[in-house]
Amino acid sequence: MRVLLTGASGFIGGYALEALVGQGHEVCAVARSAARAREGVTWYEYDLLAQDAAERLAEETQASHLLHLAWYVQPGSFWSAAENERWIDASLRLLRAFGERGGRRAVMAGTCAEYAWGGEEALRELHTPLEPATLYGACKHATHVAAQALAAQLGVSLAWGRIFFLYGPGEDSARLVRQVAQSLLAGEQVPTTDGEQQRDFMHVRDVALAFVELLSGNVSGPVNIASGQPAPIREIVTLIAEQAGGLERVRFGALERRPGEPERIVAAVERLRKEVGFTSTTGLREGVAETVARLREAA
Repeated sequence: MRVLLTGASGFIGGYALEALVGQGHEVCAVARSAARAREGVTWYEYDLLAQDAAERLAEETQASHLLHLAWYVQPGSFWSAAENERWIDASLRLLRAFGERGGRRAVMAGTCAEYAWGGEEALRELHTPLEPATLYGACKHATHVAAQALAAQLGVSLAWGRIFFLYGPGEDSARLVRQVAQSLLAGEQVPTTDGEQQRDFMHVRDVALAFVELLSGNVSGPVNIASGQPAPIREIVTLIAEQAGGLERVRFGALERRPGEPERIVAAVERLRKEVGFTSTTGLREGVAETVARLREAA
């Protein structure tokens, strides 16, 4: 298949690119600046927020499949950034342009922040209320609602992958695993909350593979992209310290939790496992060890 991949130079996008090429697909990779040349990949330098970018890109690529990962994801600021609003329009324009030029199958990236948080039960695609508490979650949800209607109008098969929490080599230095690992490797103190809150983390390589499998199939609607295995933040930080050293420098409880922070965020993954046929293969201990080892090598 000929795949139009947006966000191809991003954290998930880079792994998705490798997976698509590894499976023998032709990839039209979109980024603001093209990366290194490689067989099976044609790079397109586009700012998807530009008014005519979607139409020009769709015309040039003539792709049969679309994997749309691009969005504003600067750690810390993405929750409330005005860029979220611009990405609603850019995403819908891209889907329209793709469908009007013969595109058949699209997968777009959503977020667990679309759900109502705060309960103890796993978040289920077709049952848990959608009540985003942030601008980021609200804009992703709005994009999904509109994209569903647009895809039906265009005759495009559409799936929506809701990402939970991810980590792995190449992540931003503001993300949990890399931030803690870098601080410990540098001999610094690491203040944290009590760490009892539970989160559903998945290695970025598995996240990317899940998206590629979803794109290759015919499952439609929302699908959680997660491990389904929650772990306390305290356990994750301890695993990092076991690999990086310096557990005695981790100060659990030194920081207050954010007001209203949910105790537990975990995905129900029956759709991903049974309908898409994908199960995460990288365990948390193994994935953390790989991430820390890569950071140590790069130091």
